[in-house]
Order: sequence, then structure tokens, then C-alpha cells
Amino acid sequence: MKRLADIVGSMLALLILCPVLLIISLVVATSSPGGVFFSQIRVGKGGKNFKLLKFRTMAPDAEQSGQLTVGHRDPRITKVGVFLRKSKLDELPQILNILAGSMSFVGPRPEVPKYVGMYTSEQRRVLAVRPGLTDVASLEYYQESELLALADDPEQTYIREIMPQKLRLSLAYLEERRFGSDLVVFLRTLVRLFR
Repeated sequence: MKRLADIVGSMLALLILCPVLLIISLVVATSSPGGVFFSQIRVGKGGKNFKLLKFRTMAPDAEQSGQLTVGHRDPRITKVGVFLRKSKLDELPQILNILAGSMSFVGPRPEVPKYVGMYTSEQRRVLAVRPGLTDVASLEYYQESELLALADDPEQTYIREIMPQKLRLSLAYLEERRFGSDLVVFLRTLVRLFR
């Protein structure tokens, strides 16, 4: 049922959002050097790696200086990238990940291998399901990059404080996961975006 909803939903979303995706692609391509898309290895269901897609919001090769972004004033972020990140429009290409089956609309957000390697055996339970475009932890930590911008050591703050809390929320989601609760999370995400 959930996979069928993901397939139908992602196809409809691509059809409806096609003009928006084309406009964003043109703006990204013409506003700064580099490609339109950014792909990053993330860990999906069963611990299997996949390439997560986003619209490029940073200068080319920016990831070499760190995988965490610290606020919208991170100097690696392009001017267009600031808007895309604040509006979360940079995440739209993940609809293709959903259609391909590596992601779902709702589920624990996929993490990079570096941080998954730090998970406890209990925390690794989040890898039992497809990762999602949104989840309860994403709603709770909607301003995560801004929180990191305030930290003296952003990476340690992420590892010691934010990541464990997000995983706690994701594990709680696994215990109550149902189609109805997924729909509520998805609708809450839409409300947050339109605000």
C-alpha cells in the first residue's frame, strides 16, 4: 500500500511540479557555475547506499570542506541556494528517488555513511525502512542548520545532541508507523512549507 502510494504520488508530483522543476533548473544553471543537481551518497533501507538528489545550492566541490552546513550564511551556499534551502525547494528532486524506490515520502531522513557509522545497534533500526523526504524529526529540527550556526563546534553539536534526538524521534515513528500517521506527517510538512 505504502509503496503504491509513493509511486502514484511521485508520478503525480512530477507531473504537477514539472514547470516549477524546469524553472528552478534554469535558475540554478544560469546563476552560478556547476551542474543543476547535487547528488550525495546516503544510507537507505537495509544499510544499502544510494545517491540522494537535490538541486545544487552550493559552489562546486563545497562538500570537500565539510558535509554539514551551518546556517544560510555558510559562504559555500550560492545566492539562489539560500532561497532554495530556506524554502526547502532544493529537496524536490528527491521525488525521483521516491519513484525509483530508494526513498518514500515519509520515513526517517537518510544520513551520510560517516554518521551512520556512529549509530548504536538500537539506532540502526531506522535502516529497517525506506528513508523519507520528510519525517517527525525533520519537522522538529526544521531550522537545524541555523542551530548549528550558533554552535562553537557544529559537528560535535550535531553528533552529540541533534543526531541522537532525531534518531530517538525516528525510532518512535517506527513503533507507530501507519499510513494514517504518514499522511499526518506529510500534511504537517506541507503546512510548514507554505508558512
